[in-house]
Amino acid sequence: MATVGGVSDVNGNENSLEIEALARFAVDEQNKKENFLLQFGKVVNAKQQVVAGTVYYLTIEATDGGVKKLYEAKVWTKPWMDFKEVQEFKLIGDA
Repeated sequence: MATVGGVSDVNGNENSLEIEALARFAVDEQNKKENFLLQFGKVVNAKQQVVAGTVYYLTIEATDGGVKKLYEAKVWTKPWMDFKEVQEFKLIGDA
């Protein structure tokens, strides 16, 4: 169970459909925003923070021009409002 305001691991659910969908959303949004051609690979790590909704901190493996790289994405969701926003997306290194 997530602690309100605290960041916690998603505990073995990194590969759940919900987490994967959020990671794919983050990659798609980054591709649109920066005109990238990243291809989603997998979620390496996932943490969550309960705020006014939930903020997910995702470490994502994606392919850029045939090279696997790691990215960190911060995605804020408010399911009751059908709201999803990528707040941050950055390269952290090669996979």
